This record gives sequence, C-alpha cells and structure tokens, in this order.
Amino acid sequence: MPAGEKVLLVDDREDNLFALHSALSPLGYPLESATSGDAALKAVLRGGVAVTVLDVVMPGVSGLDVLRYMQRVEQTRRIPVILVTGMGVDAQLSRTAMRLGAADLLMKPIDPWALCIKVRYLHRAAHGRPAPARAGAAVLPAGPAALTGPDVADAPVDRAGRWGHP
Repeated sequence: MPAGEKVLLVDDREDNLFALHSALSPLGYPLESATSGDAALKAVLRGGVAVTVLDVVMPGVSGLDVLRYMQRVEQTRRIPVILVTGMGVDAQLSRTAMRLGAADLLMKPIDPWALCIKVRYLHRAAHGRPAPARAGAAVLPAGPAALTGPDVADAPVDRAGRWGHP
C-alpha cells in the first residue's frame, strides 16, 4: 500500500493541537487533527496518513494503546509515529516506545524546529522524495518568532520558542 500524504496530529488538548498545527503547517503537508485515541485509530484506518504525532497521555485510549494497535494491523504498521509526552521520559516509557516501534519520543515543551525536521524526514522516507515546498513559503518556520506572531498568539510557547502543556 502506498504511503499517505497527511500528517496526523493527536492530543486531547486543543491548545497543543493548535501549536502542533502552527509548527508543522509551513512544511506544506496536509494536516489532520484528532483529540482522542479512538479518533486517531479511525483516522489511520481511513488511510492517507504518512506520519503521526501522538500524545502519550490521553483519557480513554492512550497514545501507547494507539501505537500498540497500529503495530498489529498490516494497514497501519508502517506509519511512523512520533510520541509526545509532558509527563517526563523515564526508562520504562522509553523501552515501551522502542518495543512498540515508535520513530521518536519527544518531551514537552517541544522545539518546533526539531519537530519539523523529524516530520519532514519521516514524510520523505515514507515517499522516497523531497518534502513539498509551497511557492513563496519557507520550508521551516522562521525561528521562534514564527510561533509567536498574531496568528498563533494563543499557542503556549516558552522563552526558548518551545511549546506545549504537559
């Protein structure tokens, strides 16, 4: 099955989804959001997802549960998943993420530059081609100021330009 085009963003907090969307939209990939593990599973099963950015701690179906399910289903097993957590990374979580096949495990607050690099790399790998660039648009945000402009004024960003609530 050919790789999809969309980047699926999954977090139960709307402000974190907004920040993820703001950080990744300059890459030019179609973005889809889900606010629960159930919604994430439905989205990946519908198809068209190239990369998933997935919060670990969510009510109901957790990010680890979503990843566990994705690894058991042929249709979704090759979709790279970047896990995101605000609860701190410990050895057990790292081992579990690795065992389940996560492409990466990131701590909130997240550096938007690093997230863009990881998503772009995984998207390119899924397609074996360069990332799309919109005419007249930068491929990556223009530094931390890009996340604090008027269109993302409500995004939770710290002084280092990282965003995200635990």
